[in-house]
Amino acid sequence: MNLPPLPDTRAARVLIVGDVMLDRYWFGEVNRISPEAPVPVVKVERSEERPGGAANVACNVASLGAKATLLSVVGADEPAASLEALLEGYGVETSLQVDPSLATTIKLRVIGRQQQLLRIDFETRPTHEALAATLKEFAARLPDTDAVILSDYGKGGLTHVTEMIRLARAAGKPVLVDPKGDDFSRYRGASLLTPNRSEFKAVAGAWQDETELTRKAQALRQDLDLDALLVTRSEEGMSLFGRDETVHEGTRAREVYDVSGAGDTVIATLAVMIAAGSPVVDAMRWANHAAGIVVGKLGTASVTLDEISRQD
Repeated sequence: MNLPPLPDTRAARVLIVGDVMLDRYWFGEVNRISPEAPVPVVKVERSEERPGGAANVACNVASLGAKATLLSVVGADEPAASLEALLEGYGVETSLQVDPSLATTIKLRVIGRQQQLLRIDFETRPTHEALAATLKEFAARLPDTDAVILSDYGKGGLTHVTEMIRLARAAGKPVLVDPKGDDFSRYRGASLLTPNRSEFKAVAGAWQDETELTRKAQALRQDLDLDALLVTRSEEGMSLFGRDETVHEGTRAREVYDVSGAGDTVIATLAVMIAAGSPVVDAMRWANHAAGIVVGKLGTASVTLDEISRQD
């Protein structure tokens, strides 16, 4: 495998802002169909909790050896306490604004025979006051960071994303955005945008071949005044569209087990490598390699520096 030199990530400082959530998993056996409806009956045998959304991004940053600082909004509830404890275990520095009117987002997944059978979401949107406090702290922390990640899951935590991008760029910090929705104009001026294939298609339209894809991607990059646009393309790998070049990396997945959170790993790896001094093309190659590892794990997961450095 032809990978670039791995930079020293220990001094890299990454500031992550976005929608956090608690991922809960109920694992059990399925041996019969319910007599009440044509659905499987899952006898739950164990449960797990993992950080999700921007929290998973922060855990990936920390797992790669960098200093991760996470800003977000949570409720005054038990899931928020569980999430904070999990993040502390990963070594993530947190500043979670508490909004008493908010229910911390939970994604509950029911797994039977290693298959996801059901997902149940619990969520509400944060208030203006909590978001304003997050924006103020974001501005205060910019001088002590090397790269910024804005992780948008559409839950309302990045209402001020346009202003955050402006502040970060004015401070000379690279800003990487994992977008959501079909309107990317709010991310104008970011350093790097990382839509997946379906997200990009929703904004730019379908393409017939690589030439048309490149044309659409470069047009979007220029329209949004981005330094680069990275389109993650599942089994087709990923493509980086920069100001001066287009680079494609084929997939490195050995066995795809679960794509949950793969985008979190990609943007975390990109930011850590850029913060550590890697050129963006090298950072993309490490991100593609990390994504190939994380899709072999069940559920939202992180990739460690040891895992990416010892893979052949």
